[in-house]
Amino acid sequence: MPFDPDRVTTITFDSYSTIVDVEAAQKALADRVDDPQPVSRLWRSRSLAYTFLANQIDAYKPFYEMNRDALQYALDAHGVDITTEERDEILAVYHELDVFDDVRDGMNRLYDAGYDLYVVSNGNPEMLESMVDFAGIGGLLEDTVSADEIQTFKPAAELYRHAAERTETDIEEIAHVTAGYFDVYGAMHAGMQGVWVNRDDGPWDAFAGEPDLTIGSFHDLHDDLV
Repeated sequence: MPFDPDRVTTITFDSYSTIVDVEAAQKALADRVDDPQPVSRLWRSRSLAYTFLANQIDAYKPFYEMNRDALQYALDAHGVDITTEERDEILAVYHELDVFDDVRDGMNRLYDAGYDLYVVSNGNPEMLESMVDFAGIGGLLEDTVSADEIQTFKPAAELYRHAAERTETDIEEIAHVTAGYFDVYGAMHAGMQGVWVNRDDGPWDAFAGEPDLTIGSFHDLHDDLV
């Protein structure tokens, strides 16, 4: 089914990899790890894997703790021996991740066009508060919705349905914007329209269908909606 802009009244955004760049965490590793790139990639992939597993075995932890455990695993897997204090200093970079260039202006255009804007994220409330402050988008958002509120991570349908309740919006009227393919699928499965942000012009994971809309930046979303 093609993307239907006339249905959209509320726009929800993922946070990490969508609003802020998690690859920036590699900078925090660079002073302590000889080859930070593979450690950073394993850290991120393991962190997501833990969220998927937690949903299935009822092993919820706040995302910051899961991210810490994933970082420790990545360090151990690559034989990096650092102190707990150094590890926590690396982890703290998640409070000050770089914002993608199109985010502030793109969200501002959507805000001016009259859409209600929210963040829906696996991040726990403390992480989201610091992310919003550092990104400088607090004045554009109605609120943030955290997986911590129902202790269930993406792509479980329950989180997207919870977001619809929190935003007081019919789920069919929400467009969910994310760089994560699993997040697109989760939102669409729950009844939202899924918008994939493909900033690096990469391939889509098409094992279960296509996004309702693919964009290269937040500016493209404005142009598709207005």
